[in-house]
Amino acid sequence: MAISSKLGSLLRQNGQIPMTSVLNSIRCMSTSSKKLFIGGLSYGTDDQTLKEAFSGFGDVTEARIITDRDTGRSRGFGFVNFADDESASNALSAMDGQELNGRNIRVSYANERPSGPRSFGGNGGFRGDRGFGGGFRGDSDY
Repeated sequence: MAISSKLGSLLRQNGQIPMTSVLNSIRCMSTSSKKLFIGGLSYGTDDQTLKEAFSGFGDVTEARIITDRDTGRSRGFGFVNFADDESASNALSAMDGQELNGRNIRVSYANERPSGPRSFGGNGGFRGDRGFGGGFRGDSDY
């Protein structure tokens, strides 16, 4: 029932339902999240600027720009945490696709990282038994 009323309100607002609005509405109703992912940020955006841009939607408990560990330079994305779900939902709806510091930003609910060690995938790289993966071993009959 909530999905149909949300879709109905989106239709009344602008006559068409953008696919991103539909997906974000469904995601909002299926999960409870206070943490937003903000992508497409200008490299000049800092934590304080990000917090100020989103504080009009509710109590921002944390705003953080992710930086490169080697250079300290912004990686162009960050996260904003709100005190409640409704503030996060309102911010997502209002800010997705809007301009911040000269760039159109993307706003979505943050996905939690799975716990445990990260896997880098692939079969190349150091294998521990015979050095690096791939290449000619020298002991075949080619």
